Amino acid sequence: MKTWCIPPKADADFVWHMEDVLQTYQLAYDPLFPVVCMDEASKQLIAETRDPVAEECGRVKRVDHEYERKGVCNLFMFFEPLRGWRKVWVTDQRRKVEWAWCVKMLLEDIYPKAKKVILVCDNLNTHTIGAFYEAFDPATAWSLISRLEFRHTPKHGSWLNISENELSAMTRQCVQGRRFATIDELRAETAAWHRHTNERQRGVDWQFRIDDARGKLKSLYPKIKG
Repeated sequence: MKTWCIPPKADADFVWHMEDVLQTYQLAYDPLFPVVCMDEASKQLIAETRDPVAEECGRVKRVDHEYERKGVCNLFMFFEPLRGWRKVWVTDQRRKVEWAWCVKMLLEDIYPKAKKVILVCDNLNTHTIGAFYEAFDPATAWSLISRLEFRHTPKHGSWLNISENELSAMTRQCVQGRRFATIDELRAETAAWHRHTNERQRGVDWQFRIDDARGKLKSLYPKIKG
């Protein structure tokens, strides 16, 4: 069975969040006001119970079907589409605190000169302004959120988050079908992936505009009663 992100038939709240995100994607590149998308996913850590058999001529690498579960970690994907830059942070948990720390590193280490970072993300209950006050003292929390502008995708509208596609690409190219016993192993591999991909500066040219939405997705717009 396949699952889909099915939007409502007509929903004003969905529509305004969608148009807000689409308008954000039409902004010209500005290093002082970069548009960054973020998404996250969990990953099961798995250790081998028997040593794999190395690849040989004419024979692929063989891994035993038995394994040992080592817990679950979280991957935070941050992606700036116009610059073709991405970063993956791997944390042992996915609480508000971990998310706030990742955003702090984004602001201070990656965009120290930016006046504001426009952050596109979903409405997950860990992606809130209050998360900064749970992770940091009030002065630090305020200094961080004063440099952020949020653009939340609508509920059931995750397809509007460009970083979802980037996270999917990273999963296929780096993580899928592989076993990682420790967070350090996963961090090393995802870091190698985002460094290699950043060198290619593979960006995204988002073509779906507000006018397109109003035409192709008109069933989502409430009917105005005269």
